[in-house]
Amino acid sequence: MQTPDPAVGVIPTREFLQKLPKTDLHVHLDGSLRLSTIIDLGEKLDVKLPAYEPGPLAKAIHMGEICEDLNDYLTAFDVTLSVLQTEEALYRVAYELAEDAALENVRLMEVRYAPILHMRKGLSMTRIVEAVLRGLADARRDHGIICNVIISGIRHIAPEQSMRLAELAVAYKNKGVVGFDLAGAEYDYPAKNFREAFYLCRNNNVNSTCHAGEAYGPESIHQAIHVCGAHRIGHGTRLREDGDLLNYVNDLRIPLEVCLTSNVQTRAVDEFKNHPLKFYYDFGVRVTINTDNRLLTDTTVTTELSRAVEHFDFDVRDVRQLIINGFKSAFLPFHERQAILRATSAELDQLIDDELSSRGIETADAQTATDGSKRKKKRAGKVAAAS
Repeated sequence: MQTPDPAVGVIPTREFLQKLPKTDLHVHLDGSLRLSTIIDLGEKLDVKLPAYEPGPLAKAIHMGEICEDLNDYLTAFDVTLSVLQTEEALYRVAYELAEDAALENVRLMEVRYAPILHMRKGLSMTRIVEAVLRGLADARRDHGIICNVIISGIRHIAPEQSMRLAELAVAYKNKGVVGFDLAGAEYDYPAKNFREAFYLCRNNNVNSTCHAGEAYGPESIHQAIHVCGAHRIGHGTRLREDGDLLNYVNDLRIPLEVCLTSNVQTRAVDEFKNHPLKFYYDFGVRVTINTDNRLLTDTTVTTELSRAVEHFDFDVRDVRQLIINGFKSAFLPFHERQAILRATSAELDQLIDDELSSRGIETADAQTATDGSKRKKKRAGKVAAAS
């Protein structure tokens, strides 16, 4: 008879979540600036901002507020992009984003942005990409966080321009760029219009993800997967509306980049309790936890995990699986990903055992298999309620 796992039913605290190694696979550079940096850059670059004090500026960009819809949410990028038109600004914001993520123990982050949106002052797309890569590389040197880039096409800009961005992703493959994405408003801008850009990436063995099923139905996800060949889906909130497609995504282990708070903020769902995250997780879908836009949504990965725990009663074992899903879904070479998974699995197990011990729950040693899975030795103890 198998001994019950004492960690089952133990609800993690925010302090515990903060300690855990984490990923952030869906985070937009231009939505994740520090508020103080926008103000500082605005003053230095003589850029007109809606306000130059933190409170009024936060209000102007709907920071953490419920918006009318996704399009209303996206208007805040007019402000953030206005200060991201120089190499120095791009370097600084990339570095600070990685630094902030490292402070909450994000170990692996994939930052996405569209270089074409940063050309207002004449910068070439190559200089834009290289400025961001330098910022992320320096942050990795200083803070140990693995930082890679996903180049984003934009739905409301002509597909020909997204082809240029796809070419950029191909050119910088193995130089810090690990994938291609399609972002922006889904309605009226179907993914199928961008199939050539995705084909170019796929034909050059470049990973791809695609925003889909956030503000439009499951047919958007269908196009992202079957027309564009996306390896991951950004959001996927409305996947549950098509059971057959849901099973396809699950069977093929296509990861969903879930952005819980952002989906409430943009009204993709009306409230946290109605988000499909728990259903997807219970069904076996490979769901990952992400921030989307750290500034605009006023969030961190720790906050996202805390909200998942608060609204769906995830215990420490569930959180462990959510975190492992993130590392499994990263756009990394297989052997590098496996090495990270083995190390992360061992670290998570030790942190969980330490947490249980601190709550007076008796534990037994556990061993981590070479494939990164958890093989538990005999455990004894009583599951304690959350404090």
